[in-house]
Amino acid sequence: MDNQKPLTTSTGAPVGDNQNSMTAGHRGPTLIQDYHLLEKLAHFNRERVPERVVHAKGAGAHGYFEVTKDISQYTKAAFLSEVGKRTPIFIRFSTVAGELGSADTVRDPRGFAVKFYTEEGNYDLVGNNTPVFFIRDAIKFPDFIHTQKRHPQTHLKNPNAVWDFWSLSPESLHQVTILMSDRGIPASLRHMHGFGSHTFKWVNAEGEAVWVKYHFKTEQGVKNMDVAVAARLAGEHPDYHTEDLFTAIDKGDFPAWKLYVQIMPVQDAETYRFDPFDVTKVWSQKDYPLIEVGRMVLDRNPENYFAEVEQVTLSPGNFVPGIEASPDKMLQGRIFAYADAHRYRVGANHNTLPINRPIAEVNNNQRDGAMRADGNGGSSIYYEPNSYGGASESPSHKPAPFAVSGLADSVPYDHNDHYTQAGDLYRLLSEEERLRLVANIVAAMTPVEKDEIKIRQIGHFYKADPEYGTRIAEGLGLPAPQGV
Repeated sequence: MDNQKPLTTSTGAPVGDNQNSMTAGHRGPTLIQDYHLLEKLAHFNRERVPERVVHAKGAGAHGYFEVTKDISQYTKAAFLSEVGKRTPIFIRFSTVAGELGSADTVRDPRGFAVKFYTEEGNYDLVGNNTPVFFIRDAIKFPDFIHTQKRHPQTHLKNPNAVWDFWSLSPESLHQVTILMSDRGIPASLRHMHGFGSHTFKWVNAEGEAVWVKYHFKTEQGVKNMDVAVAARLAGEHPDYHTEDLFTAIDKGDFPAWKLYVQIMPVQDAETYRFDPFDVTKVWSQKDYPLIEVGRMVLDRNPENYFAEVEQVTLSPGNFVPGIEASPDKMLQGRIFAYADAHRYRVGANHNTLPINRPIAEVNNNQRDGAMRADGNGGSSIYYEPNSYGGASESPSHKPAPFAVSGLADSVPYDHNDHYTQAGDLYRLLSEEERLRLVANIVAAMTPVEKDEIKIRQIGHFYKADPEYGTRIAEGLGLPAPQGV
C-alpha cells in the first residue's frame, strides 16, 4: 500500500509481525523474548489513568474567547485588556456523579470548565451550568460526593444517603430545586448556560478591587430534555451529548456563549442581604446587573480524546494577574483539592502535557518527577534567590492585600436563610414547570426508606414555599408540615 507508515515499537524499531506471537515451535509456549508482545500487553494494562472522582464523564473542544466590551476599569488581566483581543481556550463539559462510562442524559449538574491560554499564564474558570452549589464549605465536600456515589456493600446508587444528607444540609435546597427542575437535564451541552458559580476578585491596574461573578449565556438558547426521552437515550445512546457536541463542531455549527459578569463594590460585601461569598446563594441582577465582557466560540474538536479531554487538568487556583480568590470557603478548598487531584491522577508534571502547557514561558524551579518529558530545566539555575540571573520573584504581581480579623476558629457562615432564594425560584416557574419539578422530586424521594428523612426534607420545601412543600408531601402520601 502506497505511503504506508511502518509499525514500530515505542522506541521506534520496526515491527515485523503484529499478527502472531513468537513461540517455541509451531505449538510451543510463547517466548519471553517476544519484546513487542510484552510491550504491547504491558502498555495495554496501563492505558487507563484513574478516572476523576467527580466529573469523570466529559466532552471537550477548542475555541477562542474574544473581548467585546472594555472592562479595563475593573481588571488588569491582559487577556481582557482590549476590545477585539482573542485568547485560545479549551473547554471541558461533564456530568458530576457518574463514572467514565455513565450516560450523558442523567439528572445531574454539568461541569463547565474553561482553560484560557493567556500570555500571562493559564487561567482556569472551573464552574458548572448552575449559579449555585449544594454546599458552601469544602469540609463537607467528600461527604456530599460519597452520597452521590455507590453504596459500599451493594454497589448501587443510594437515595437514602442522597436525601438524608440534603435534608440535614438545608443550604443545599436552592441547588436541589434547580437540579430537580427542567434544567436538571439539558437537551445538549450547547443548550445550557455556564457559571463561575463562586465569587472572585478582580483588581485593576491601580490596585482597586471589586468582587465578580461570571455568567456564560448560550447563544443557542436554553433547551432541556424530557425525562422520558432522557431515560430512553441513557439506554439507547448513552453518549448522546458527547456526540452532539462533536458533530455540531465537525459540520461547522460552532456553539457560542456570551460572557457577562456581575460587579460588586468591595464595601458592599459587608452589608449585602446575603453573604456574597456563600456559593449556595446568587446576587440579584437587579442589585448588580449583568455587564457584557466577551464571546466564547468552540470551533475545533480534539484530535485525541485521551490526550486532550481526559488529560486536561483544570484548577480554580490557576489565576493570572488581575484575577484573585475571594473568601468563599468552597472556593478556598477547591484551590487545593483540584490541583492535588491532578497530581495524583495524571502526575506531578501534568502541566507539561501539550493540552495543559501554557503559551506563556514557564520559569520555575520545579524539577524531576515521573514522566518529565521536557528539558527538565536543563542546566539553568534551580533555586531562588540566586546571584546568577535565574528566575526571580516579581513584587508587582503580588495579590492585592485584604483585611482579615477575628479569632482562628471553625465557624459557620453568618447567614442561614436557605429558603428565600429557593422559594423565589419556585415562584418564578410556570405552573407546568412546577408540576414537573414536584413530580421529579417525588419520584426521586419515593425510594427513600425512612419517612423521617422525607418529612425533614418536606419541611425545607415548605419553608421555601408552602405550596412547594404541600405538593411534595401529597405526592409522597405524607402529611404537610403544620406551623413550620
